[in-house]
Amino acid sequence: MDESMKPVVPIVSSEHLTSPDSWQLSEFEYGMIIAHNAFTRWMIRCMSAVGHQDFSPLDVLVLHNVNHRSREKRLTDICFVLHVEDSHTVNYSLKKLVKLELLQKEKRGKEIFYKTTKEGARVCKEYRDIRERCLTSVYRNLEKEGSEISEAASLMRLLSGLYDQASRAAASL
Repeated sequence: MDESMKPVVPIVSSEHLTSPDSWQLSEFEYGMIIAHNAFTRWMIRCMSAVGHQDFSPLDVLVLHNVNHRSREKRLTDICFVLHVEDSHTVNYSLKKLVKLELLQKEKRGKEIFYKTTKEGARVCKEYRDIRERCLTSVYRNLEKEGSEISEAASLMRLLSGLYDQASRAAASL
């Protein structure tokens, strides 16, 4: 058989979980698994290049989320935006970032608000510079339209809702 005539075999995360009409979901899951691992590895290495070696992926996400739009944020705001259910993990990252003087906190009544320090903003800018040099410059050379990336992001957000609903259903079993 001619190579071009061979059927395409989908790359799935766990063949034993697929049904004839749902293999695409497992193919998507595998793509998410490898993308997640590559993304977390990237964040850690980029932060290391900035000079912070002991950061977890969540630490990096929390720092950038607090720095986003230069607005103060509460723990609940950060958890909501990052879609993190276990607030204690975000709280741990916040304490670590405050101790490193990348964030500062201010208590107002019962609420604690976080914002980046000058050093935290500098670290975020340096991270961005490295991102531009190592990632964005390569992305610009891809033969993909920006709209395709946006459509993929929209699909991922849509499917995350499907997984959220399924996790609620599984929790009630």
